[in-house]
Amino acid sequence: MNQHLALVTGVTGYIGGRLVPELLEAGFRVRAMARNPRRLRDRTWYDDVEVVEADAGNARQLRAAIDGVDVAYYLIHSLGTGRRFEARDRHNALTFGTAAREAGVRRIVYLGGLYPEGEELSPHLDSRREVGEILLASGVPVTALRAAVILGSGSASFEMLRHLTDRLPVMVTPRWLSTRIQPIAVRDVLHYLVGSASMPADVSRGFDIGGPDVLTYRDMMQRYAKVAHLNQRRILLLPLLTPSLSSHWVGLVTPVPSSIARPLVDSLVHEVVCKEHDIAKYVPDPEAGLIGFDRAVELALKRVGDLDVTTSWASAATRGAPSDPLPGDPDWSGGSLYVDERESVVPASPEQLWRVIEGIGGGNGWYSWRLGWWARGLLDRLFGGPGLRRGRRNPRDLSVGDPLDWWRVEEIEDLKLLRLRAEMRLPGLAWLELIVDHDDAGHTVFRQRALFHPHGLPGHLYWWAIKPFHGLVFGGMQRNITTAANT
Repeated sequence: MNQHLALVTGVTGYIGGRLVPELLEAGFRVRAMARNPRRLRDRTWYDDVEVVEADAGNARQLRAAIDGVDVAYYLIHSLGTGRRFEARDRHNALTFGTAAREAGVRRIVYLGGLYPEGEELSPHLDSRREVGEILLASGVPVTALRAAVILGSGSASFEMLRHLTDRLPVMVTPRWLSTRIQPIAVRDVLHYLVGSASMPADVSRGFDIGGPDVLTYRDMMQRYAKVAHLNQRRILLLPLLTPSLSSHWVGLVTPVPSSIARPLVDSLVHEVVCKEHDIAKYVPDPEAGLIGFDRAVELALKRVGDLDVTTSWASAATRGAPSDPLPGDPDWSGGSLYVDERESVVPASPEQLWRVIEGIGGGNGWYSWRLGWWARGLLDRLFGGPGLRRGRRNPRDLSVGDPLDWWRVEEIEDLKLLRLRAEMRLPGLAWLELIVDHDDAGHTVFRQRALFHPHGLPGHLYWWAIKPFHGLVFGGMQRNITTAANT
C-alpha cells in the first residue's frame, strides 16, 4: 500500500473535496488543509484524514501544514473574490512554493486553466497561467494540469450549462457560443490528479488535459438538451452581447453569480482545445477510455437526480465571506449588535419541528413573505452576491459548511440547533439561529434569533430601514414553521 503523505489544499472546494476520497482509495495518507476546518467535520472521510488549519498566504501556518508532506495538491483559485485577486493568487503561490521547497516536498500538483498561446488572456485565466509558472519556478518538481470546462454534478461550469439550457428554450446569445472547447469529465480530472503524484522526479512541466470531444458551447447546449430529454433549443447569435453583459445575464438566469460567471465567460471567449496529450506518457488514460461529453452529462444528471452531489462550486469557503466569531461567544468584542428574538410553543414533537427546520430554504422556501425574499435575493444578485439561487445540496439533509441560498450552515446540532451565517451583500455581519427547545412543562418550544453586527453608519441605517419588515419576515417565519410542524 502507498503510504506517501498527500497534502490537499482547497479541500472545501469542488475538486479538493472529491480528490480526498480518491487519494485514500489509492492508498495515500491525506492531510486536508482548510482555513475553517469545522466545515469539513461532516464529510464522510473526515475521520480518515489529518485535518489542519492554515491559509495558503500565511507562511507560518503553511510551514506547519506542509511539514513531512510528499506530494502537495495546490487547488486554490480566487474565482469570484473581487478586486486584487491577481495579487492574492500571486502571493499565495509564491508563499506555497517557498514553503514546499523548504519542507522538501517531492512534488506539487496544480490544476489550472487551459489557455491559448499568444493571445491576451482574461485577467482570471492569465492569473491561473501565472500561478502555474510561479509554482514551476519554485524549485520543486511540478505537474501543472490545464483543463477547460469540467463536467460534473455541482461544478460551476456544468451548473451554468445546465441551467441555461433547462430554463431558456429560446435564447439570444453572445458570440462566444461559437468558440471551440474541449471539456473533460470530473472523473477523468481526478484520475489525472491522483496519477500525477507518481511522476518521475525529473518531470516538471504543464500538461493539457481534455476529453475526447471538441465542441462549441452551442453544441454543448444542444447535446445537453438531448441527453436531458429536452426539446432542441433555438439559439440566436447576438455578436454585440459583451462578456460583461453576458456574465450578468448568466448571473440572473443560473445559480452562478456574476462574480463567478464573469471569469468563466471570459475564459469561453478563447478557443480552449488541447495542443498535446503528453500526460498519457506518465499517467495512462483510464482503461475504459476518457469519458465523452454525452456520458459525462448523463453521469452528472444521475447524481443530481439521486441527490448524490457530494461537492459543488458553492461548497468552497469564499475568501472575504464573514468569519468573525458568533456574537455571544466569550471572545466576542464586535461592538453594536442588533437582535430580533422570537419564541413560541409548538403543539408538535421536537422531531416534527426539526424536520421542518432542517428542510428550510431551497425549493421549500423560507416560510414567510415570499415576495420579500425574492426581491432581496434579486437585489443581492444584481450586486454580485449569491442571491437565493444556490439552493441546497440536498433537500432533506444539511451539514456544516453547506451553502443554503444566501446563507452558509455554520453549526448544526441534530434536533437542537441550526445556525446560518449570511453571505449576501450586507453592510455588516448577519446570522440566523433556529432552535428546538422545551419549557418547564415539557412542551416543544421553537426559538428564533436573527443577529446583525453593523459595519459603520451604513450598517445601522440598513438595520433600521428593514426593521419595519421584521414582522412579515421573521414573525411570519415563526408562525408558518410552527404551523408546518403541526401538520
